[in-house]
Amino acid sequence: RKDESGTRSFLVDKAPMEHVAAPRVLDVCCGTGAVLSAFVRRHPQGTFVGCDFSHGMLLTARRKDSAFAATFVQADAARLPFPENSFDVVSCSHALYELKGADRSRALREMKRVVRKRGAVLIMEHEVPARPFTRFMFRLRLLAMGSADAAEFLEAGLRPFQQVFPSVTLDHTPSGKSKLMCCQ
Repeated sequence: RKDESGTRSFLVDKAPMEHVAAPRVLDVCCGTGAVLSAFVRRHPQGTFVGCDFSHGMLLTARRKDSAFAATFVQADAARLPFPENSFDVVSCSHALYELKGADRSRALREMKRVVRKRGAVLIMEHEVPARPFTRFMFRLRLLAMGSADAAEFLEAGLRPFQQVFPSVTLDHTPSGKSKLMCCQ
């Protein structure tokens, strides 16, 4: 739990929003809204939107906290229902790897489309374990999920992001369990 909270804080801390008084933030594949909640706590003056394809996850997100200052939209990450240049920050945490190849590429292009020119797309993903046995177990878990290309995506480094964004930087969480790609 503490590591998850630290990972969310790490993502929010890395969001380049110092030039924006009231940021507009979109969290793609938001699940139950944990990342958006971290953004709201840090930037209460902003506008926050979470989207997820799962109606059940969105219901849970809406029920979590009645004071939660976010709007939740049921949507496909590969077909975002927002106009171009709508958000200062777009985030996607530990979910992009679950999409299949073509949908993953479309989702990245959609995130680029909806982020403002001076904005950033922040993608948090699992770090591939360095130890052979742990890496084997990690890959086994991904295969059990039924996503054969998920491991390839996670091991591809920055290449999938550099194919869409002109500038991509890589950072690692203090725990070493996750990596953050900042795409601009």
